[in-house]
Amino acid sequence: MNAVLSAPPSCISETGSWCAQVYSVTHNEWLAASAGWLVTKPLKIIMILVIAFVVRYLTKRLIDRVTTLPSSGGNGKIPSLLRPLRERAPEMLGTAVVERRRQRAKTIGSVLKSMATFLIYGLAFILVLGELGIDLAPIIASAGIVGVALGFGAQNLVKDFLSGMFMMIEDQYGVGDVVDIGEATGTVEAVGLRITTLRDLKGTVWYVRNGEVLRVGNSSQGFAYAVVDVPLSYSADVDKATEVLSGAATKAVETDALSANVLEPPEMLGVEQVTPEGIVLRLTVKVRPGKQWAVQRKLRGQLLGALEEAGFEPPLGRLLSSMQDKQSGAARS
Repeated sequence: MNAVLSAPPSCISETGSWCAQVYSVTHNEWLAASAGWLVTKPLKIIMILVIAFVVRYLTKRLIDRVTTLPSSGGNGKIPSLLRPLRERAPEMLGTAVVERRRQRAKTIGSVLKSMATFLIYGLAFILVLGELGIDLAPIIASAGIVGVALGFGAQNLVKDFLSGMFMMIEDQYGVGDVVDIGEATGTVEAVGLRITTLRDLKGTVWYVRNGEVLRVGNSSQGFAYAVVDVPLSYSADVDKATEVLSGAATKAVETDALSANVLEPPEMLGVEQVTPEGIVLRLTVKVRPGKQWAVQRKLRGQLLGALEEAGFEPPLGRLLSSMQDKQSGAARS
């Protein structure tokens, strides 16, 4: 009985095809018929992966280029990525501004690189599966269900991430700013997409989740006011005290210690409070952001010294002196 031989594949008659070339070299019908799987599809898959790798590499280089400052410090330059975005960083922060810009651009750049990697490699993965003849519908449906489940399970993480992104883009605060975020008040040391790190006046480091920040009070944007309250006794001449304080404050802000941080001349507001202990006069000075506390401390010492030189008694001076007189009288008796 003669064996029935299978007909040779029709593709061997197609001049220039992989099937014809493999058959002309091997004279093997199975290899010729499988040339598409053995040669064509692997080459296409390799080409897809190589193109995806090159595109990701070029995208990463581009993102690094627009988000990186020169290693020399930047000389006040702004990364290209941040130029279209609003910036509230005060220039008087000095070197902290450079670090603020660098960290802001680096964080946004890392997000862009992660998104680019996910999109490029995800598209390449889908194209490879298509070349292998795998039905993508069940996979996409399963991925959607898993994504929804992860979204419900990671709501806080997503909330922190989105809050951090908007905070970075809007430049609500950054490295070097003095902020009040409710639970903690201090100087910002680091800003991330999930956590903000700040150090308070006692040296305690606070780690605050961005998604939990409901409001931010920033003392380092634009300008600030140094507010100095000066107590007086009831018997003091308010008009004379106001004149003395105004003159002393004007001289104080002209000194080298304060002039660099003062933006406008001092303003005497007058009587702010009347308390059981005495009268409180208030004086304000417009200063550079973040410098109000240092100016307040300097001014307070200068103003109290000026009042003492002018012969004004502290609010409790008479009460203390009368108590001392009573104690000395009791001792004599």
